[in-house]
Amino acid sequence: MENTTASVFNNMLRLQLIVTVLITLTAFALSGINAGISGLIGGLSVLIGAYFSSRVAGREAKTPSSALLNLLKAEALKILIIIVVLFVSFKFYKQLIPPALLAGVAGTALISGAAIGKLKKSNIKI
Repeated sequence: MENTTASVFNNMLRLQLIVTVLITLTAFALSGINAGISGLIGGLSVLIGAYFSSRVAGREAKTPSSALLNLLKAEALKILIIIVVLFVSFKFYKQLIPPALLAGVAGTALISGAAIGKLKKSNIKI
């Protein structure tokens, strides 16, 4: 992964962490500890997925088709990780507050999309 692309991914992860903390604190302040934990779980599910998918997406590709394949694998991995974390959360944490959980997922996912939009074609080496 080229340094500029790596820095975009690192900035994305940093911003996602900040948004997750803000959503957690807001949910806690408005609705209590269970809402705060729910917001944290939602944000962390996307953050963990984004971290691992950035590693897959950053693999060196020799052809355009292999670059596209890396991106598709990365996106599938991110979605799978989010689903697994949320499933485990619903299974084991009975006091989830769904609006706070969704706020964590949505807020953190929006940052991911915004960061990918900042990548320029010239920053990606094939």
